[in-house]
Amino acid sequence: MTVTAAPRSAEARFPTGDAVANITLHLEEVAANHPDRPAIITTQGQLTFRELLDAADQIGRGLLASGIERGMHTVLLVSPGLDFFALAFGMFRAGVVPVIIDPGIDRAALKQCIAESEPEAFIGVPRAHLGRILFGWGRETTRTLVTAGRRFGWGGYTLDQIKAAGAQRPPLTVDTRANETAAIVFTSGSTGIPKGVIYQHGNLHAQIPMLRETYGFQPGEVDLPTFPMFALFDPGLGMTSVIPDMDFTRPADVDPEMILDLARRYEATNMFGSPALLNTVSRHGKAFPASMKRVVSAGAPVPAETLERMQAILPDDARIWTPYGATEALPVAYINSDAILAETAEKTRQGAGVCIGYPVEHADVRVITITDEAIDVWDDSLEVPSGTVGEITVFSPTSTVGYYNRDEKTRLAKIRGPQGEIIHRMGDLAYFDEQGRLWYCGRKSHRVQTASGTLFTIQVEQVFNTHPAVYRTALVGVGETPVLLVELEKHAADADRAMVIAGLETIGAQHDHTRSIETFLFHPGFPVDIRHNSKIFREKLGPWAAEQLGR
Repeated sequence: MTVTAAPRSAEARFPTGDAVANITLHLEEVAANHPDRPAIITTQGQLTFRELLDAADQIGRGLLASGIERGMHTVLLVSPGLDFFALAFGMFRAGVVPVIIDPGIDRAALKQCIAESEPEAFIGVPRAHLGRILFGWGRETTRTLVTAGRRFGWGGYTLDQIKAAGAQRPPLTVDTRANETAAIVFTSGSTGIPKGVIYQHGNLHAQIPMLRETYGFQPGEVDLPTFPMFALFDPGLGMTSVIPDMDFTRPADVDPEMILDLARRYEATNMFGSPALLNTVSRHGKAFPASMKRVVSAGAPVPAETLERMQAILPDDARIWTPYGATEALPVAYINSDAILAETAEKTRQGAGVCIGYPVEHADVRVITITDEAIDVWDDSLEVPSGTVGEITVFSPTSTVGYYNRDEKTRLAKIRGPQGEIIHRMGDLAYFDEQGRLWYCGRKSHRVQTASGTLFTIQVEQVFNTHPAVYRTALVGVGETPVLLVELEKHAADADRAMVIAGLETIGAQHDHTRSIETFLFHPGFPVDIRHNSKIFREKLGPWAAEQLGR
């Protein structure tokens, strides 16, 4: 059934409080202006913007008709494809709250995440339902089931039945409020068990104009997103999403030729990829088509060597953007490959940290004194001078209000501002330079405190990463001893370890903040996050290092 309601303009780009806000209002505008343009292209087929809006509206109506009510927490474990996008937008339109978790995370962590989110409904592919039954996911709270695909003996509805039910009801009146919960999106878990970030409709609604203004996304562009969550922004931006056929939990193992083929076939103008994916694609060495004008990479710092290789296979006028942000607040700061390769990369190699650029417009970004304690109320005395390393804080229309069922984590991550606003503590350490740019130094929880002072992971690791045999390093503390773990490049796997250590000692001796590091351990392959394959799980490496050292 076609949605006949007149499209509504998102009158306020950043609605707050009781104002109407919903990311699908942006989709309505795009569908009205470009109804026949492809919105989602997958190996299953494609949907135009009008078809996506119609499918989302029909699913939203069907969910409400089947007892999944507005505000109800609903696990969404469906593979990236046409059904996933129609379901996600249908849930947003109906005010149903999707619970979004990386499916590849540890089984015990997945069960805990589902339990914490207290879902009353579960939408999943058959394999997800099998896991729900075998491992008890959401057993205590779930009462409504929907299967995207063939349903076996577990009851509930099929997605086809949901669509059929929706076809019998009138189009939705979308009136969700800015301060109403829109989704619970779990973090990647790089610093422990993933946390469920509470997204309000105002946050999602505001991300569209903030992304558009920061990166210049235009309606009619074609995006090649290798991270499905990023693709959810595309329809609101008026961009066509070409969804690659890949294992999204293993972006580092992507087939570069497949990515390049899609970019050529659909004349992609934008690609989103993690640093690990860019590393794989850039080493392939084949050029992107002339249509490509922008690559966006996030999840962890992108090594300058990866940027150099990637820039070499892009058109001359294309740029690589490395935005800074987090699940809790995105975007926060921006910089592109021009500035990095021309200026900041060399400072990074010397231990200055990684430049993450200028704060985006509409974001109030500050750096405060490092503390592991909660800060209940903002005070200007918390701020540190430029050049001093501290914790990044941000208040913007996309800053989220807290974590679901994690009151203590929320208290540690949020500060109440002078007007009652919620200021988010990023948990990342950085400093402002004289130009007003942020330089990232590492996670607060990863800093290594020694008898001679505090070491910041990124500042230390980037120095040692200059060794030609080294792929990456990770600094951990064993007691008060700083230990550098080393992962070698594949071509250097058989290198003389004593020679490599001697080289690392020579490099470390050249800088005051690395001179004290005398313990080096080789690791076969760092554990990394499922989402980006780029964030190093230092919490796992610390105990490993202690065991290797017999402590």
